[in-house]
Amino acid sequence: MLVTLCQQHSDLNDADIQQIKKNAECLDSIAELMRADIFIDCCTRDPDMAIVVAQARPSSVKSLYSGSVVGKFARRSKEPAVLRTLEIGMPTMDMSGVTQEDRNVRQSVSPIKNSSGDVIGALIAEKDETERVRAEKKLSVLTQTTGQLIERGTPPQSNDTSLPYYVTDGILMFNRSGICAYANPVAESIYKNLGYLEQLEGLSFSNMTFHGIEFADILDKKQIILNDLEVGRYIFHIKYTYVQNKNEDFSGVVMLINDVTDVKKKERELVLKTVAISEIHHRVKNNLQTIASLLKLQARRIDDPLAKSAFNESINQVLSIAATHEILAEEDSDDVDIMSMLQKIKSNTLRHGLPINKEITINLKGDTFLCESDMATSIALVVNEVTQNCLKYAFVGRDAGTIDIEICKGVGYSNISIIDDGIGYDVKTAPTEKLGLVIVRRIVTEKLRGNLTLESGGSGTKVLFDFPLSASRSENM
Repeated sequence: MLVTLCQQHSDLNDADIQQIKKNAECLDSIAELMRADIFIDCCTRDPDMAIVVAQARPSSVKSLYSGSVVGKFARRSKEPAVLRTLEIGMPTMDMSGVTQEDRNVRQSVSPIKNSSGDVIGALIAEKDETERVRAEKKLSVLTQTTGQLIERGTPPQSNDTSLPYYVTDGILMFNRSGICAYANPVAESIYKNLGYLEQLEGLSFSNMTFHGIEFADILDKKQIILNDLEVGRYIFHIKYTYVQNKNEDFSGVVMLINDVTDVKKKERELVLKTVAISEIHHRVKNNLQTIASLLKLQARRIDDPLAKSAFNESINQVLSIAATHEILAEEDSDDVDIMSMLQKIKSNTLRHGLPINKEITINLKGDTFLCESDMATSIALVVNEVTQNCLKYAFVGRDAGTIDIEICKGVGYSNISIIDDGIGYDVKTAPTEKLGLVIVRRIVTEKLRGNLTLESGGSGTKVLFDFPLSASRSENM
């Protein structure tokens, strides 16, 4: 049954399970020796739950159990000592617990480790709660430590209005013997959520730490800080600090616990959302490229030069938008590097948009900056549209030419210019209602909140559009 339980509820390998089985063979002897109920528990896939895989009851004293509890679960809320030892690999001595039969017991727990030092189980000894007179011990401890941990002479009380009592961090104070002499309400709440059933004052440091640190290590190092320490379903930042009063005749330790579970949960949610958004951009890019491929197939079936040209323009517009999504899919934010995006547009144009039998060179130069994705998409469409117009009209009757795309990051406004060395045209007499120009003007004025200027002559044409610097990220790359 032990092997079956381990296989069904834990991630232990066969060698670990065999070691647990071998240890279980000694439980009867241990139960008689300790005059206590003895168990072996193993971790389950639930971080707040262990499973009982072996049990032995003493014959010399009355057992606390009326029947077998093998196969039942030990929950953190009732048996914190068991889960603590399984998690951190340290013994937990004489702590309160509640059995599967709802009986109060004292538990001492030792880790069972494999040859690699990994914790694979916990050996538990349980005795009746009534065998301990805990109140007397607690009173003795508190009497000895009163006035020693803080200079004012008495530890904080429940009606105290001092800062240590009401801060958001859990505060625990330990005397030189490693016994807890004070715990504020935040600390009490934290340990209660972890399943501790008793008051914290009077507990030993070894039963309250969440990891393999020793009390002597803190006294020696003076300060130890642990971040992102996972305990069950919680994540803590913990700081241990050595303290000494003004007379230097007392030493102890203050333990600060900051519960960052919610913060880390939100961080992880943001990471997941970022991954999801990146995947969305990747799929949009793929879909746009698929549309472009379909348009290419249609264009190949068309003999009309004007229709084929219209298809090619649409293909480049789709690929320009795809370039933005491609960059966004590669980044961890919603910002686009303008230079990288325009470089992709240039590459797409060289592959798909160059006129046949013409030697056209496209140069990309200037500054770069980060820009929000919606602005980047608008910029991509404008640059692509203007570049396509240059390729279509600027080099009529010529075999070669050059197009320069220059990015300029300004103080108040940034601008991008597209300059060709083509035949030029008369801006005053040229029609202004061409679809391409109308699209460009609307995008610049309505989307980018900028201005568009055209200059043309015998040496070529220059199109410049600007937009407020607030549309881009102010820092340089």
